[in-house]
Amino acid sequence: MDEVRRGRVVGALQPGDLLPSVRQLAADLGVNPNTVKQAYRELEREGVVQMRRGQGTFASDMAVNGAERKRMLREVANRALVDAQRHGAAPEELIDSIREAARSADTEAAG
Repeated sequence: MDEVRRGRVVGALQPGDLLPSVRQLAADLGVNPNTVKQAYRELEREGVVQMRRGQGTFASDMAVNGAERKRMLREVANRALVDAQRHGAAPEELIDSIREAARSADTEAAG
């Protein structure tokens, strides 16, 4: 579900794009098809996808707004924070590391 939402926010998944079939995605991920079916249903309830009987599951034409992008970033931050805490790092250390990584990326991009 997160990957579909992320795809919509970053533009990798455009309105009308066909998503993998339930069976195909279940096989690719090594999960039960019912798990994928439930995820697709939840995404449909959220308005992220449209399920068309006999045709497949498609990205909806729902506009991606700033609130959705902020929610995605908050989820990324929460996962990073949990992972950092598992490794014994304080939130301030994580923030410093992210800033350092961003500076390194900017330096590499510049030349």
